[in-house]
Amino acid sequence: MLNPNLKLNSKIFDEDVEKKATREGFGKAIVSLGEKDQNVVVLTADLSESTRTEEFAQKFPDRFFECGVAEQNMAAIAAGLAIAGKVPFISSYATFSPGKNWETIRTTAVYNQANVKVAGHHSGIMTGPDGCTHQATEDIAITRCWPKMTVLVPCDSIESQKITTWAGEYKGPVYLRYSRDKSVVMTTEETPYDGKVQEFWISENPQVTIFATGHELYYGLLAAKELESAGIMVNVVNVASIKPLDEIGILELVNKTGAAISVEDHQVAGGLGGALAELFVAKKPIPMEFIGLQNTFAESGSPKDIIEKYGMGKTAIMEAVKKVITRK
Repeated sequence: MLNPNLKLNSKIFDEDVEKKATREGFGKAIVSLGEKDQNVVVLTADLSESTRTEEFAQKFPDRFFECGVAEQNMAAIAAGLAIAGKVPFISSYATFSPGKNWETIRTTAVYNQANVKVAGHHSGIMTGPDGCTHQATEDIAITRCWPKMTVLVPCDSIESQKITTWAGEYKGPVYLRYSRDKSVVMTTEETPYDGKVQEFWISENPQVTIFATGHELYYGLLAAKELESAGIMVNVVNVASIKPLDEIGILELVNKTGAAISVEDHQVAGGLGGALAELFVAKKPIPMEFIGLQNTFAESGSPKDIIEKYGMGKTAIMEAVKKVITRK
């Protein structure tokens, strides 16, 4: 059942459940941060509408910088602003930032621990019809490998606003991952956020722990609901902080089940699954299955269709649960 302690959206499984893109939460949060702190500045690479920075630009034109199609330059400017005491958010498609400007972010911001917030939009195959050139499916891997880098992935628009606000108040470089298309709103304003893992779906005597991040958490919940009706009990956990991982919380959860599945809209190499596997092999060796892109790029299409095609939907998760149980 849904965890009542988290005050989740009671309409999660309804056909008319509310849907919003996580980038909407980002747009609201940076405006709120700008109202509270005059040091908050926003930079974008000719994508103010797509990355929802337009309202900030209208309210604070003297703190908004349109850098044009020059992501490397944008990152270097932001690092300088951060060292001068500002709190810069750089905003672009994730394939370009932190994709195209990876080395510049590494050398100017991360190496110097400059207080730069990297907002990567249009992440995952959820980007859909824009195709593989704009479907960032490697961005978690290339950011979590940076020393002392924080990597956060909100599950919906409400959590997105909370996470963005947290990042703006935190001192240090942060990568924030947002999606383009509308996704199910699973949380509410009352749902707590503290960077720790949260059990969204709980069962008595669970056999498997499903760890999910981003909008893919919804598919984990759909799978859990159907599995329960078939007598297979699982727990579904929201992992919003990929780095640092809530290691204590994660290990406590797998101690209950002895098996895990990672679910993410990302390559299985280097993403959430990789981070969890690194933890488990060192401290709790258990059987594990991985849901995500399996060493391939995706095609163009509607998000719903390509998520199913590439084995990242409810059915694939259910099959992975059954498989990992046989390996226990």
